Amino acid sequence: MANPWTGEVALTVDGTRHDAKLTLGALAELEAHFGAGSLTEMVKRFEGDGLKSSDVLALICAGLRGGGWGGDLNDLLHADIEGGVLEAARVAARLLVLAFQPAP
Repeated sequence: MANPWTGEVALTVDGTRHDAKLTLGALAELEAHFGAGSLTEMVKRFEGDGLKSSDVLALICAGLRGGGWGGDLNDLLHADIEGGVLEAARVAARLLVLAFQPAP
């Protein structure tokens, strides 16, 4: 079961439930993917109206890898995400919120 206190968010991919988490390594992977110079620059990419589906997939991929998943972005491009686009966007947003909220 995903533990939101540790930044985990559950997502079902191809019928298998995974716990995703934006670890420091996952965030570094995202920075490199987007060519961002800082965490702040990367997070700004997810604000406003410019969000792309490829951004959501990259964020989910990094979160899944941070949770121990062995796949890559190409695997997600061909995967069935339970709940579709809306669930993918919800999980991506939740991952960001949990990664940057202060510890209780």
